[in-house]
This record gives sequence, structure tokens and C-alpha cells, in this order.
Amino acid sequence: MQKQCPECGEKIVGRIDKKFCSDACRNSYNNSINKDSKNLIRNTNNRLRKNYRILEVLNPDQKKKVSRAKMVEKGFDFNYFTSIYTTKAGTVYYFVYDQGYLPLEGDYYALVKRES
Repeated sequence: MQKQCPECGEKIVGRIDKKFCSDACRNSYNNSINKDSKNLIRNTNNRLRKNYRILEVLNPDQKKKVSRAKMVEKGFDFNYFTSIYTTKAGTVYYFVYDQGYLPLEGDYYALVKRES
């Protein structure tokens, strides 16, 4: 019995364990199956990348105080960060990779860069 390609329906020629008739069909099939999750991942990574660039620009000297308004004006999205660090004293820092921010009073943030 001849197997058929799940993407285009063509007969598969070659090894017995071959699942697709060509690389193009394999790629097309897998891309269509993973489309939704890949979009989510791509969009999340894009937001993280944008946040990281904003923190880099606002914090060139690795320690700075900046207003929330300034961060928002640049397009910073506070919903996207990669980790949370809580100090022994209970202070909570939010990080986008090695760039971090600490909420301060009066709608200000302390920007920091973690040592590598």
C-alpha cells in the first residue's frame, strides 16, 4: 500500500518511514499546525525586545531614576518582563533579561542593570 502526503495528497516515494513527499510539504504542514502558538511566541518576544531596548536607552549608565510617563511615552509595556527578583528586605524588581526596574513612590522607577 502506497502512503500519501498529509499536505498535498501525492504518493510518497522513498524510504518506508518518509511522511511527506517533499520538504516544502513538510514545512507547509508544520507551519499550519504551529501557526497560532508561533504567533503568540513571536508577539511576546517582540514586546520583550521592545521593552529591553527602551530600558537600554533610558538607562545607559546602569542606574537611573525615570518617570513612568517617560517609559510609557517610549512605548514600554509593563505587562511584559522575564523575571521578578525580591530582595531579602522584600523589595521587588522586575527584569527584562538583565535590565530591571523598581517601582518607587510618585510614579517613578529606579532602572538598574544586573551584573552578568
